Amino acid sequence: MAAPALLALCRFGQGLGLGGEWGGAVLLAVENAPPGKQAWYGMFPQLGAPIGFFCSAGLFLLLTALIGDQAFFAWGWRVPFLVSTVLVVLGLWVRLRLTETPAFVQALVRQERERVPVAAVLTRHARALITGIFAGLATFVLFYLMTVFVLSWATSQLGYPRQTFLLLQMIGVLFFAAAIPMSARLADRFGGRAMLIAATLLIFLFGMGFAQLFVAGSLARSLLFLAVGLGAMGLTYGPLGAVLAHLYPTAVRYTGASLAFNVAGILGASPAPYLATWLARGHGLAAVGHYLAAAAIVSLVALWLAPRPAA
Repeated sequence: MAAPALLALCRFGQGLGLGGEWGGAVLLAVENAPPGKQAWYGMFPQLGAPIGFFCSAGLFLLLTALIGDQAFFAWGWRVPFLVSTVLVVLGLWVRLRLTETPAFVQALVRQERERVPVAAVLTRHARALITGIFAGLATFVLFYLMTVFVLSWATSQLGYPRQTFLLLQMIGVLFFAAAIPMSARLADRFGGRAMLIAATLLIFLFGMGFAQLFVAGSLARSLLFLAVGLGAMGLTYGPLGAVLAHLYPTAVRYTGASLAFNVAGILGASPAPYLATWLARGHGLAAVGHYLAAAAIVSLVALWLAPRPAA
């Protein structure tokens, strides 16, 4: 019982880390960016998602190839956790050398710091918070469908070997990674909100064609499915940080952007694999696509209603 309990504790710590540090990482990038390059700078923390997924899946495939499934399930699964301690040490070294951004220093000079930032966000910036949460909803629904659900469904219902489909996902994640800087460039040129609207429209269209692309027996079509879906994920994920950050003034930007991003993750990601499995079993894969398309519609409405960027 100790092993799953410790694993759950690790996941809890991961949630605390992401909840507290994503906003800081994005703001560190965005608020140090030169004019006209906020989205480009803000996309670098977002690259952590595809890079992390690629490394974790690659390590899983490498271990199972080297030691076999039996040894992996007996003790090999601990190796990725041990390897990750290197990243913990590196992350701590970086954080101990960080300084406040110029924008936040100026806010302190002007005595604009909020005593209870959460209360300020909830009372004075509720519209930005609510629309920001739902603007990111489709992003997280898509990500967990394309990583957790499709892997489970492909290996349990479509007959793909786990190693084969993981390799396909790793190739698809390259499209995810490539689309992030592409979307950031477009966001700096045409506006972050416009880029998110275009990417969310693509997610809607992808949802409507979900069942036609995700089929058994065709590696080429499955790879196309993963490339388009994860590519759309990159297009929406790249500018998301900068867009959420600019919904709030400097004094509450960290808290507001972090709340919006992480609550969107909870609402979008947490139920997605389970709800998608229930829909697929009861109503077919087309229903999963309609679920994704509905999330895209919600995000489009939120982007339309979101307040203009704060100063």
